[in-house]
Amino acid sequence: MLPSSIDDTQACLLALGYVPERSLATVIYLALKLQRPVLLEGEPGTGKTEIAKTLATMLGRPLIRLQCHEGLDLAGAAYEWNYARQMMEIRLAEAGTQGGQGRPADRDALAADLFSSRFLIKRALLQAIDPANPVAPVLLIDELDRADEPFEAFLLEVLSDFQITIPELGTVQAKEPPIVVLTSNRTREIHDAVKRRCLYHWVDFPTVKRELQILEARLPRIGRELAREIVAFIQGLRKLDLYKLPGIAETLEWSRALLELDAMVLDPELVQQTLGVLLKYQDDIQRVQGSEAARLLEEARVAARGLQEAARA
Repeated sequence: MLPSSIDDTQACLLALGYVPERSLATVIYLALKLQRPVLLEGEPGTGKTEIAKTLATMLGRPLIRLQCHEGLDLAGAAYEWNYARQMMEIRLAEAGTQGGQGRPADRDALAADLFSSRFLIKRALLQAIDPANPVAPVLLIDELDRADEPFEAFLLEVLSDFQITIPELGTVQAKEPPIVVLTSNRTREIHDAVKRRCLYHWVDFPTVKRELQILEARLPRIGRELAREIVAFIQGLRKLDLYKLPGIAETLEWSRALLELDAMVLDPELVQQTLGVLLKYQDDIQRVQGSEAARLLEEARVAARGLQEAARA
């Protein structure tokens, strides 16, 4: 069952621990109702990939993931022919007709059979639109910006008509369109032809309130005081000129690490020792270490007290 409204979409996602902004819930609701792909762009670690996983769980559908990378082509993304098996079939046919001297009709039948569906290796795109699917899956095309620009041309037929034309076999079209989520970290611009076929949403870093909601939803055993200090500290980090700003993924990872260390509140030594969980580049760690970390921690404590007073009010 698809959600009946934007509020219903937001509530269903929230029930599974994903805290969406209303604007994101609106785009997801429209994508489901209009059967349109959705393109999510934003900084790494802001929850773009997670929305596809959560949708699959929410709707009870299988998730098919295509992880994009440099050099990805049609054979890796959609389909390829099983050449080894085709050669074996030819050799078996030759052996059965005494060196290939069979009737022309037999040879024509063999040639037609070699390019039938039983010799087709289905990759992610073809799996997603396979008319034999009992239910339409969620197709995640992850980090499209990592693939080469020409690869985007392969996607246009899938995104517009939910079909793939195979020259040797014909057109394979989905009986029910899959739910398609594309993500991009915007290391390069996605072509307009892809964007025109999608609903678009920019996934930004969360506000203080939303990040606190996400943290408490994903880690319910975390203490309120620690959660407020973590969120305030990371919000302060995002104001610095760092090579890689921490996203939601890093917030959750750091929080889990602090829970494993039985932390009740943040202290300077603990922050120094765990910066490698939160920041992934040595230059960023050096930038934050020492007096800068102490300053951010003090500001985080003040901000956390402000959040606490606001909650009481």
